[in-house]
Amino acid sequence: MSKENINHSDVDLTSNQVQQCPYSAYKTLRDDAPVYQDPKTGFFIITRYKYVRELLLDTENFSSSFGAAAQKAESNINSDHVKQGVKLFEEKGWIPAPTLAGRDNPNHKEMRSIFDKAFRPSKIKELETVVEKTSYDLIDAFIDNGSCDWVKEFSVPLPLKIIGVQMGIENEDDLWKIKVSTDAFFHRIGMMLTKEQELEAIEKEIEGQHYFQPIFEKLRKNPDDSLLSELVNTEIEEWGRPLNDNELHAEMMADTFVGGSETTTNALSAGIKLLVENPDIWKRLKSDPDKYLKVFVEEVLRLESPVQSLMRTAAKDVIFHGVEIPKGSVVNVRYAAANRDERAFDEPEKINLDRKKAGSHMAFGSGTHHCLGAPLARRELWWGFKVALDRFKTISFSQDKNDFTYHPHYLLRALKELHIDFEKE
Repeated sequence: MSKENINHSDVDLTSNQVQQCPYSAYKTLRDDAPVYQDPKTGFFIITRYKYVRELLLDTENFSSSFGAAAQKAESNINSDHVKQGVKLFEEKGWIPAPTLAGRDNPNHKEMRSIFDKAFRPSKIKELETVVEKTSYDLIDAFIDNGSCDWVKEFSVPLPLKIIGVQMGIENEDDLWKIKVSTDAFFHRIGMMLTKEQELEAIEKEIEGQHYFQPIFEKLRKNPDDSLLSELVNTEIEEWGRPLNDNELHAEMMADTFVGGSETTTNALSAGIKLLVENPDIWKRLKSDPDKYLKVFVEEVLRLESPVQSLMRTAAKDVIFHGVEIPKGSVVNVRYAAANRDERAFDEPEKINLDRKKAGSHMAFGSGTHHCLGAPLARRELWWGFKVALDRFKTISFSQDKNDFTYHPHYLLRALKELHIDFEKE
């Protein structure tokens, strides 16, 4: 099948129906048009593992600026939304500056230095006991019920509580207030909202900004040892200043609460769904979690990539594997398609607890923008699945309660709910 013969409706990644299970669309693109210009959006979609990795490492031809937040990509679909949204931020809040993920070097490297301190191995080790205790506390709160909505009762609160500890915000009510605002940001960057829905989302984001602003000001006067205090007060040497309010508000939504919470939530949900669907894997994990659990975490990340894709921008006219990509074009880098590429992984649609180099997937990106929170996310996933193995004797889907739908989203894959029944161990 040639590129010209591809049925666009079958690979329309803006389609909610396709998004519910995009993997056949990914295979079509990998096999027949691995560098594909979508006629609907104008985006160049990259799907093969080798091509994705090559592009991510080519920072000369492909820029991260604006791409990660999908601001420029979104403007290709609905520029009026973007203009009105910017005006709303300007009038009522703070216009979000480019986030860490949306910057190129040297700017990116200079800004990332603040976060590197927070995610160094010693800091992750300090959090280990908090992650373990929080995981057991959450599951023990509903273990006697025999059933739960795993998404609502475990997948969402675990990483949310951990990022709260990091940021010095441990008040339960405050965390859920923040969640309302970050959920709004999550849906807005998905590029699937109507104009009215998008403006409503921005209003909720601005509410979050007004929650954080007095905290920023307080921490400037009275710093503490939290990550948030470090973000507020650490001077970036090359800039001669710390982050300003617009930069801080962007980081609160994108790289901290959504980047540090939402993606782990999605993987925790996906992993339990996969375990119910694969009872043989459940049995092997139960028999020897120390041997198999680490690989299982990597297989979940590969199979059901929480971040399905992010954006890059062509910094110049470039011919990429025979396809001309004009300067300024938006390039959609499909990590999730690369992670199921038969050219890179044997039987990629299956969980293989004996897979060699299981961590070679693209779930956390590659190169300069490799996710700095990956080590913490892996520990949260390990403990999340470990407590399920410890506390559940058996596990199954609750009858007539699941429709297994995912939030409409161009960039992320997020299961709405997951009702499970279990026998207590």
